Amino acid sequence: MIQDTETIDEFLARHSVDVEEAVRKAAATEIMPRFRQLAAHEIDEKSGPHDLVTDADRNAELLLTEALGALLPGSVVVGEEAVHANPATYEAIQGDAPVWIVDPVDGTRQFVRGEDGFCTLVALARHGVLLASWTYAPARDQLATAVRGGGAFLNGERLFAGPPEAGRDLTVATSHPDYTTDEQKSALLALWTDGVAPRACGSAGLEYLAIARGELDATAFSWEAAWDHAAGLLLVEEAGGAHLTLTGEPFRITGGNALPFTAARDATTARRVSGLLSGTARRTR
Repeated sequence: MIQDTETIDEFLARHSVDVEEAVRKAAATEIMPRFRQLAAHEIDEKSGPHDLVTDADRNAELLLTEALGALLPGSVVVGEEAVHANPATYEAIQGDAPVWIVDPVDGTRQFVRGEDGFCTLVALARHGVLLASWTYAPARDQLATAVRGGGAFLNGERLFAGPPEAGRDLTVATSHPDYTTDEQKSALLALWTDGVAPRACGSAGLEYLAIARGELDATAFSWEAAWDHAAGLLLVEEAGGAHLTLTGEPFRITGGNALPFTAARDATTARRVSGLLSGTARRTR
């Protein structure tokens, strides 16, 4: 069993390419053959029509669970579909073992509609600290990677988010205000103000990638499921960005965050969006 972060760093130096190959294999075997080819019996609803799951999700997660566990003995896998089947497995994120956090198809609705805006997300963490991440959009042939302290890359090229251009509205991808609590709805609606151009979010993983590339200024999300956020948050951090919860603290993958929270291209933008969400910016305007 891995004993310390230094040993995990050594593991990543030896096996990052193997993780990439596992992600690509899962997509090539279980996801892309079903892209725009899904049969009705391969699509199910979980909590409702906005929460879909397909055979691609289930089967890709099984492949990744086997491959990642074999690569790092003593690690555990927390996958979206496994947690749906047994919510208690989510508790492993707070345990001592290294944990792989997996979303086999992030953007399942887009995938079902035959759109290319979906991706596979994998992150490696321990004791709540994100150590590495892989964001793979197979229909776009994009693979983004990040290692804590080692930078963020897209198809091998270094990513730098940089600050937004001065004098224009901030573009913020956000959760739909109506799909959350009344308190969080009120916070999100504060983004509909001068100087901000909110829009509906798509795949969370691809929104984080857009921030890391400097194509999107910020996000505002009202849920904290780690598989949606872990890979992208490290990607944003390593590209020079920042993330803050409603109380001004960084988002914690172990949970208990004050929501909604934001991730942004730089710390100044994160503070601005967080201030709007918390109400402090409105009180000081």
